[in-house]
Amino acid sequence: ETASKKLPQAIIIGVKKGGTRALLEFLRLHPDIRAAGAEPHFFDRNYDKGLPWYRELMPKSSESQLTMEKTPSYFVTRDVPSRIYSMSKDTRLIVVVRNPVTRAISDYTQTRSKKPDIASFESLTLKNISVGVIDTTWSAVQIGLYAKHLERWLQFFPLEQLLFVSGERLITDPAGEMARVQAFLGLRRVITEKYFHFNPAKGFPCLKRPDGNSKPHCLGKTKGRTHPNINPEVVQRLR
Repeated sequence: ETASKKLPQAIIIGVKKGGTRALLEFLRLHPDIRAAGAEPHFFDRNYDKGLPWYRELMPKSSESQLTMEKTPSYFVTRDVPSRIYSMSKDTRLIVVVRNPVTRAISDYTQTRSKKPDIASFESLTLKNISVGVIDTTWSAVQIGLYAKHLERWLQFFPLEQLLFVSGERLITDPAGEMARVQAFLGLRRVITEKYFHFNPAKGFPCLKRPDGNSKPHCLGKTKGRTHPNINPEVVQRLR
């Protein structure tokens, strides 16, 4: 059977710090999935390069395989739904969501690891500390307004073409959540309990090949960063 590069039929469109990397790593275990290595950012940053450029980034796949990519910023970028629709209105879309408050703190933690002198989470979250008004324009909060972003997607795609994956359950019950993903993508259920081994030290599942001879591959070193202690009142406000 000849293999060739194809445009993706399914895309993980979000959300940043939701668990998209874990989901793609888990999906790569499936023999019927071929996924692009890096985040292409085609529909938000490289759209002017054209579809042939985008296709070139994809791995070769056979007729029976599904090509995928993930770029978490797609979910929150205004022009992306119409652009994906014009590539193919049948594209299946996956959004990994997680508690928006935890997600915002995780987002902030990642930024702080790169920019240690960043302002405090509390001051960025609230426009005016004394009044306690949430600044919904700050990106860490903005990304968590899932329903608002979803409305844009639903102007182009029916709800049944979108799957919401729980970032929390991806960690606590990876096999259960992956059963939903495989069904949504029309794949046979290959990724089951036997692929996962829980690492209590990190609090993340590790992947093992079911043949059992290779040591488990645990999710990246950056996973499970310790979050700063955030003022509980601010957390309460965000909810």
